[in-house]
Amino acid sequence: MSVQPARRLDGEPDNRPHGSPGEPHAGPGGPTGPGGEPARGPRHPKTPPRLPAVVMALLRKELLVELRTLESVPGMALFSLSTFVVFHFALNRSSVEGDLAAGILLVTLLFAGMLGINRLFVADEEQGGFDALLLAPVDRSAMLIAKAAAMTIYLVVLEIVAVPAFGLLLLGSSLGNALPDLIGVLALVDVGLAVIGTFVAALAVKTRARDLIGPLIALPLLVPIAIGASRACAPLLSSGPHTGSGVRWLLLIGLYDLVFGLIAYAVFDFLLED
Repeated sequence: MSVQPARRLDGEPDNRPHGSPGEPHAGPGGPTGPGGEPARGPRHPKTPPRLPAVVMALLRKELLVELRTLESVPGMALFSLSTFVVFHFALNRSSVEGDLAAGILLVTLLFAGMLGINRLFVADEEQGGFDALLLAPVDRSAMLIAKAAAMTIYLVVLEIVAVPAFGLLLLGSSLGNALPDLIGVLALVDVGLAVIGTFVAALAVKTRARDLIGPLIALPLLVPIAIGASRACAPLLSSGPHTGSGVRWLLLIGLYDLVFGLIAYAVFDFLLED
């Protein structure tokens, strides 16, 4: 028994493939739509990039900008070297040690660091970096972490230049035995200076006198770090044996860094919106 083809209302045979009218049918390349185009599935929104990836991208951008412009690190290094030369002639002494040496080293590094802090957000303010971050589907705290990490790297590079120059121009004793402990103290100082400096720079960049407002706010906040670091460094920079323990001062600096890091992380979102 033969099967008769289906016919349309006008009596002509219906040559369309079987199935419901308008239903996509499978072709050689897969399912196709009414116009012969491949049928597309539902679109899924892209997952926003994770925080570590955004931080690494922003940090890479900061370092590339600094390598191309050389605006921060060379100025910080030249300032510290000039300050050590001035102290070398102004003190009229062949060498310094102990509390005096620790004070000169740390105050010089703090003031040199302020030069870099004042430049942290200037390019973002002038070239629309804040607006781009606000429009991007990313965690805004990534900018805080990336800026603080970049500032820490700047300070490490500064100290690679400044600490040997300090030992050569001013220090009476050798840095060899004190260097491992000194590196630990300076590492905590760098983290605190970077976190507080980034937080203050984000506050001051919106003001007209940002180059003045930044140091006026940051330097009082850095006094506990300067006190703790100088007390921890003084025995290391003395000519005698390294007596006394600076662990409690290191714990004080570490706790201070942690507290300000949490405060900066909590309020940075609101600083960008304002």
